[in-house]
Amino acid sequence: MSPQTATQQYPESMRLPLSGTCIIPAILSVIAGSADVISFLGFGMFTAHITGNLVILAAHVVAGEAADLGLILSVPIFIAVLCLMRLLVAGLEAVHIHSLRPLLLLQLVLLGGAFVCCGASGQPLNQTAISTVVGSELAVAAMAVQAALVQLSLKGAPSTTVMTTNVTRFVIDIGDVLLGGSPADRFQARRRAQHTWPVILGFTIGAGLGAACFAIVGLKSLGLPVGLALLVLIVSFTANPDAERPPQK
Repeated sequence: MSPQTATQQYPESMRLPLSGTCIIPAILSVIAGSADVISFLGFGMFTAHITGNLVILAAHVVAGEAADLGLILSVPIFIAVLCLMRLLVAGLEAVHIHSLRPLLLLQLVLLGGAFVCCGASGQPLNQTAISTVVGSELAVAAMAVQAALVQLSLKGAPSTTVMTTNVTRFVIDIGDVLLGGSPADRFQARRRAQHTWPVILGFTIGAGLGAACFAIVGLKSLGLPVGLALLVLIVSFTANPDAERPPQK
């Protein structure tokens, strides 16, 4: 079976739109990796890895220790933002506006707010201060926006915030490519792997950069994901998301 035929049989859910080339998910994964490490070192919680926050909360409960307010709020806020993003995207689609750039802009604003609240002053962090709680939840909201936009605006792209599934999928796809199967299956596995490895690498690089920056400047390192969010918004203007707009009725 030729690659062209395999492409025709490639499931729609696994195709990347024109706006979803590897560069945008890759930069988003760097943002998530850096934000996650910085928030863990600075706040004792994750902004993108909500499963990790559930584990930390469970550990506090078992140990009989009080958890920080920001940690407690992170899970419901993440879920609430996801719900709001679905409503927002539905509204944008109703007026035939592609959701990618608006959501990238919203993520930039939220990350900027987190930086202003927690990183810009350079003062020692007070975990119980209102500004710290607000800043940490703005970062959580920003990662929820990113998680939503990958699902809703870059359909078919791998997750940019959670790497366990990506690593599993990548290893299995490499195995499928090497061990055979039908030409169509190998083609699909190769294509998925080509889109997955940049995200895994990006998250790893982001985590390393975030840790290094935090070691040098503390929570001022929140400026790193802010700068990257601005970069990915600029990159999005080189794509053509209008090609993926819902058809007018």
